[in-house]
Amino acid sequence: MSYTVTLIPGDGIGPEVSSAMQRVIDATGVKIEWEVQLAGEAVIERYGTPLPEHVLESIRRNKVGIKGPITTPVGKGFRSVNVALRKALDLYANLRPAVSFEGVPAPYQGVDLVVVRENTEGLYSSIEHEVIAGEAAEAIRIITRRASERIVRFAFDYAVKHGRKQVTAVHKGNILKVTDGLYLNTAKQVAAEYPQIAFNDRIIDNCCMQLVQRPHEYDVLVLTNMFGDIVSDLCAGLVGGLGVTPGANIGVDTAVFEPVHGSAPKYTGQNKVNPVATIRSGVMMLEYLGETEAAARVESAVRKVIREGKSVTYDLKAHRDDPTAVGTQEMADAIIAAL
Repeated sequence: MSYTVTLIPGDGIGPEVSSAMQRVIDATGVKIEWEVQLAGEAVIERYGTPLPEHVLESIRRNKVGIKGPITTPVGKGFRSVNVALRKALDLYANLRPAVSFEGVPAPYQGVDLVVVRENTEGLYSSIEHEVIAGEAAEAIRIITRRASERIVRFAFDYAVKHGRKQVTAVHKGNILKVTDGLYLNTAKQVAAEYPQIAFNDRIIDNCCMQLVQRPHEYDVLVLTNMFGDIVSDLCAGLVGGLGVTPGANIGVDTAVFEPVHGSAPKYTGQNKVNPVATIRSGVMMLEYLGETEAAARVESAVRKVIREGKSVTYDLKAHRDDPTAVGTQEMADAIIAAL
């Protein structure tokens, strides 16, 4: 089999970690033709948008894409490219595993969580406006039965396919009785169709506390859009941070994979940052393509390199100023050697 995959290098450190991922995936022997498409800050002047239509058309045609991080301005500027991609391609399910790695400095070991986040509605619908200029603003939170049902069903189907035992729906139904009430009631109805999987629910604030205290009690978490965004970063912190945490955006017949972390512009061009999150997003892509043997080999190689602790970037050392830390590409070289 050969595949054509849309590759969006991204902004800031994106091209560096994307290159590292590309070299590792190519080293597996899986035949991939990389169709490189540019999006983000660098293309605005040329196309008048950070997400040109031809980039979307490339993903629609290939059905699979992978991207480096893209800068999102805070409080001003263009709309998030990540949000726009998910909406335009109806990539309704955001999948973010949080798994402990031996050798990664982290508060816990033995954590194995999966966050399933609804990707297309909620507060990230971006329906907001000023009510009184400079004084008051309003955002509208959209929750629908359709979106709630399909994201909860995705979580249960994922649990069945991957041998998981429990799904927890996370919500704020005690306060947001109408919107989260609809989400929770829908989740309970879907859960009834999967008697082989244990189901429970948690209020969002209580869930965050319990994740910090007892993360091993959780398995698959399913959440609305903004809650899922926040909790997935919390779970990444449990296992060592965003540098090792991959992500996937999955629709009916299309998927785009990406690291969870940002574009870190201050490190651009320094060959310094950890490429593992992007490489492991490539692992998720291989699994999606059905190349499970190659995916397992890369995951094993990543674990080996991190466990040995020699050819790793500064953030994976016991001390961040350790002079033996290697660069982005050198860590990729070590992973390729471990394959």
